[in-house]
Amino acid sequence: MNALLSQQNRAPLAFSLMALLLIAVGMGQSWPFALAIINLCLISAIMSLGVNIQWGYAGLLNLGVMGFTALGGVAAVLISEAPVLEAWSVGGQGMVVSFILVVITIVLAILVHRNMTSGWPRKAALSVLFIGAYFTINHFYEPSVLAIENVNPATMGFLGGLGLPIIFSWVVGGIMAAGVAWVIGKITLGLRSDYLAIATLGISEIIIAVLKNEDWIARGVKNVSGLDRRPVPYELDLQTSPWFMDMIESMFSGRLALLSDVERVTALKQLIIQGSSVFVKLCYTGLFTVVLIAILMLSIKALNSPWGRMMRAIRDNEEAANAMGKNVVRQHLQVFVLGSAVVGIAGAMLVTIDGMFIPTAYQPLRFTFLIWLMVVIGGSGNNLGAVFGGFFIWFMWIEAEPLSMAFMDLVTMGMDQASDLRNHLVKSAPQLRLFIMGLTLLLTMRFMPKGIIPEETRLHSV
Repeated sequence: MNALLSQQNRAPLAFSLMALLLIAVGMGQSWPFALAIINLCLISAIMSLGVNIQWGYAGLLNLGVMGFTALGGVAAVLISEAPVLEAWSVGGQGMVVSFILVVITIVLAILVHRNMTSGWPRKAALSVLFIGAYFTINHFYEPSVLAIENVNPATMGFLGGLGLPIIFSWVVGGIMAAGVAWVIGKITLGLRSDYLAIATLGISEIIIAVLKNEDWIARGVKNVSGLDRRPVPYELDLQTSPWFMDMIESMFSGRLALLSDVERVTALKQLIIQGSSVFVKLCYTGLFTVVLIAILMLSIKALNSPWGRMMRAIRDNEEAANAMGKNVVRQHLQVFVLGSAVVGIAGAMLVTIDGMFIPTAYQPLRFTFLIWLMVVIGGSGNNLGAVFGGFFIWFMWIEAEPLSMAFMDLVTMGMDQASDLRNHLVKSAPQLRLFIMGLTLLLTMRFMPKGIIPEETRLHSV
């Protein structure tokens, strides 16, 4: 048994089990549903890789995962939505001026900080600069925001985007998340690990609060739906495309030949509808798989490089690495930015498959825990472990509800159908999902404390 669960065999066994579970869902529930789970598992695996880069490589406890995910979602809106020309005409100029003033303020603040010695004169100069900048920027910003948000607020009320294929937002989402991570890292990476966790969680809440309340960015809580998902086709377009109809008919020609003309037309129509759903999901699967493999290969190469060995040495003994001349804060900043960029890419991909951006869906205190479960249970410090954790935990999160319902039906089988206790238990069954997640974590920590696919122990030096 120990030989079967050795380090070399764990990854093949784990991924084989995961494949069997997904096949079971396809055969027992439906293949479109199984593909939908696979696509979300792929996105979760990418997000788990991003957190693993920060925690598994460098030991950075980042609880602001949802903030960077939301930034990726905003990128999807800003790239794929068409520009709202009326909003630009009434408020675009003021927003551009506000942005330029913000940049000027930042540059002036940096110059003052660098060229003035530490003391009350520098503090006074910065205070005067920020107070003056606040009132000056607000003079242009506030009227512009009101004008933009009053442009047909039921369907618009924001500036829109660039009207480009949404696939470009995956890169932009990573860049936006990396940029914000750089700013956050410069402020917080000097903190102790527990303070860093609290700070990143708070900053995540701030990012999401801004997206909820600043409607001019992405309509706030009014949401943005119907995003253009090019290059993935739409189901309705496929259902009216001759090539797709001919392909479905040729694939199921044997089954259709056994039916009468009327039954054949009805069956073919249903097969085309089902086939279009499967085809679209397979397109997403292909794109997401390419991104996951690319990030995974780069992550493995980075981990096995001298840089990766240095990061693990810093993680294991920060004081010793610092004593040997390594700039620990700078290396932490690098890995923090890289991990956040990966999370931002996953956030843009998530909005791509959903076709909508809903700021209220980003709940840091709930889904951050889920992403960390993926890393911890999969195997912190092991990229393949992070990928498996992303697949396994998301699969359990989705399937926990039907499993809970089936379990509760079994428990209440002998009860009266009209019993208040039975009705309460059945209605509460979906809440067992959280219990199942906690139990999964406890069992893993008890029997596999380093994760299902643990990090390979090796000697390394800085």
